[in-house]
Amino acid sequence: MRKASQLLIGIIIALSLFIFCVVLLVKTLIFNNEAQPKPVESKKVGYTEKEFIKKIAPTAQKIADRYGLYASVMIAQATLESNSGNSELASAPNYNLFGIKGTYKGESVLLPTQEDDGKGNLRTIDAAFRKYNSYEESMKDYAILLKNGTSWNKKFYKKTFKSSASTYQEATEALTGSYATDTKYNKKLNAMIQQYNLQKYDESKN
Repeated sequence: MRKASQLLIGIIIALSLFIFCVVLLVKTLIFNNEAQPKPVESKKVGYTEKEFIKKIAPTAQKIADRYGLYASVMIAQATLESNSGNSELASAPNYNLFGIKGTYKGESVLLPTQEDDGKGNLRTIDAAFRKYNSYEESMKDYAILLKNGTSWNKKFYKKTFKSSASTYQEATEALTGSYATDTKYNKKLNAMIQQYNLQKYDESKN
């Protein structure tokens, strides 16, 4: 009888230890699972037109004032050309707001683009676009491009400057058919300038 009692006590103790170990193991597994770092989902910054304009306007005003350009036109062009900073070319790490091709300080990025074959037919090719470190670099380079003109005509963009265009409307007209082949380019820029009252940035801060 005594041996039976001792055996029963032993079984109870062993069973208790087993249950304790199982509970401890389950708690450990739950803790480890909760403690694992959760993957961070990367979210692409998506600007609205208003948000993007607010972001670039002060810098655009400073650069446009320095080079004698209309800040309103620069802001509208950057917004239109870059899809409010949301295009792949305009997003980090490229920051190309105006779709300028070539290299900048030896840096470029290859992206697919559509080219006219001269007969009105479009074909997709990979082209090198200038790559910048910031929006400010992109806007400065754009201003320099307009100032220097093209290799065949240094005064190609002369009429886009305040010294030649008495209004921003004249500047957008000068960009139509030269900077962009879109026949409604000036109307699109003018509409954006009017919608967001961008002409207020044309006033010199000096």
